[in-house]
Amino acid sequence: MGSIFISETLVMMFIQVLPPLLSWQENLLDATLLSCMVFPATYLLAFRPLKTQILNYQEAEDYLRIAAIAFEAHEGIMITDADVNILKVNSAFTHITGYSNNEIIGKNPRILASSRHNADFYVAMWESVNSTGTWDGEIWNKRKNGDIYPEHLTITAVKNANNIVTNYVGTMSDITMSPSAAEEIHHLAFYDPLTELPNRLLLRDRLKSAVASGHRSGRKGALLFIDMDDFKTLNDTLGHDMGDLLLQQVAERLTACVRESDTVARLGGDEFVVMLEDLSEKVSDAAIQTENIGNKILDSLSQPYRLAVHDYRCTPSIGASLINDHEQSIEELMKQADIAMYQAKASGRNALCFFDPQMQVCIAARVALEADLRLALTENQFMLYYQPQVYHNRQIIGAEVLIRWHHPQRGFVSPVDFIPLAEETGMILPIGLWVLETACAQIKSWESSEHTRHLLLAVNVSARQFHQTDFVEQVRMVLHRCAINPNRLKLELTESLVLDDINDTILKMNALREIGVCFSMDDFGTGYSSLSSLKKLPLNQLKIDQSFVRDLTIDPDDAVIVQTIISMARNLGIGVIAEGVETETQRAFLELHGCPLYQGYLFSKPVPIEQFEQLIQPN
Repeated sequence: MGSIFISETLVMMFIQVLPPLLSWQENLLDATLLSCMVFPATYLLAFRPLKTQILNYQEAEDYLRIAAIAFEAHEGIMITDADVNILKVNSAFTHITGYSNNEIIGKNPRILASSRHNADFYVAMWESVNSTGTWDGEIWNKRKNGDIYPEHLTITAVKNANNIVTNYVGTMSDITMSPSAAEEIHHLAFYDPLTELPNRLLLRDRLKSAVASGHRSGRKGALLFIDMDDFKTLNDTLGHDMGDLLLQQVAERLTACVRESDTVARLGGDEFVVMLEDLSEKVSDAAIQTENIGNKILDSLSQPYRLAVHDYRCTPSIGASLINDHEQSIEELMKQADIAMYQAKASGRNALCFFDPQMQVCIAARVALEADLRLALTENQFMLYYQPQVYHNRQIIGAEVLIRWHHPQRGFVSPVDFIPLAEETGMILPIGLWVLETACAQIKSWESSEHTRHLLLAVNVSARQFHQTDFVEQVRMVLHRCAINPNRLKLELTESLVLDDINDTILKMNALREIGVCFSMDDFGTGYSSLSSLKKLPLNQLKIDQSFVRDLTIDPDDAVIVQTIISMARNLGIGVIAEGVETETQRAFLELHGCPLYQGYLFSKPVPIEQFEQLIQPN
């Protein structure tokens, strides 16, 4: 059987309409109410204590007419005798179950049983009815045509004045979902609303099936994890509406690149996954097939996009992982493709990389290093080393400060290993500030001696650090706290940093130049600075990159480049210094062609402050 409640509002309406009843009318009223089933008999009993006169017969007729209408409500209603034989049903019952009044009268409600519930279920149901007078819940029943459906059922026991059960009333409603509603809910649960692609949940289901299918057939599959490069920049510059348009076009292009049997899914944001099935049985051939499809996707997604009135280019990074072991978990497969995708980004983006187990080892090591890096600053594991900058006569005029990390277990960790990680994680910001503060504090300590007060310290500034909106204010505050001469501080910027947002760079450099801070362009010659850009920058110095210095005495091209940089700096009124000077021959060449300042192992490697101060002691 199935059920629904007669509404409380309806019951209250009858309480208001129905006049007080005489005791001699109770039996007639009970019979009438049961036959019409206006509301469960538990409400009927509430009227019995009201033993006053009915005003007139017309009111009783009105009441019975309302009761008859209520009986034919949308909820199915079934009335049985005390032996649970059906006495009467309404048209809603017929609509729900398929049984007409004539077909069902005299039958037991078990004719509706679906076999989905065991005997204990029905025992508990009737125990509730007999002990409390009612049962309410959801149940699976069977229609006349054999269809099994869910319904909500309420069973109420009707008792006479002697508290003996005379009837049972069941009210029911079909809670089967309509096909269209079920389809809509399924679509919302398994598909991405923006792109109409399968979502993460449906991908997992299909991936699970693909792994099992591959195990049976022996054929391989593959996962391609796709992330759009610099997608955040698009949202930040053109807005999320344009970002959504791009994602929709990416979805269309991905779908066009694969077979109908493959799956293209969107995980969220700008992350997509392509699952390839039914590849070759040989791992090497399956890898080639995957690479071919991956390259096809690379080419397609790299083509220009038309976003409303904007033409936009965006490239993907793709990580690939083969499905060739049925014992691989879904999480492991997804993780492998994800790791490969990050490897593609690390290789320069717009690339396809396959997962290699060694990648897993590297990722685990990176996670551990990141955890240690976050502790290094608070536990004072960093220190500054100083590499002298000298005139051709070897007089030390200052130094470049270089950060070193001495880990209690790892020992010295190379900057090559931790600086890129600090950049990625944002740790470069507090680390960079610490370097600046420590260097300025050292300048302050040197002011008390005539042998050191002239020294100038060069501090490297990362792009992420420099492009903070409050970078200028940070430098000003450090200079104010340390109370040093700003002319003793030189900030070294790379070409790529300077050119990334040249207008912002010029504004910040000018603001700091006004208070006396000096600037040097580090690694000059390795980037793409134009003369028009260079002349706009308030630079004090160009630093010739060591890659040109290293071979200038044996490679004519490097020699010409070095001479050109020196000449250009002189003509622009900018100082010049060469780094990576390791031989006297290199130094002599540089001096001959007009470069007066040097830095390199010929003079000293980077050393702790104690050793550096020994180098500057007067003879």
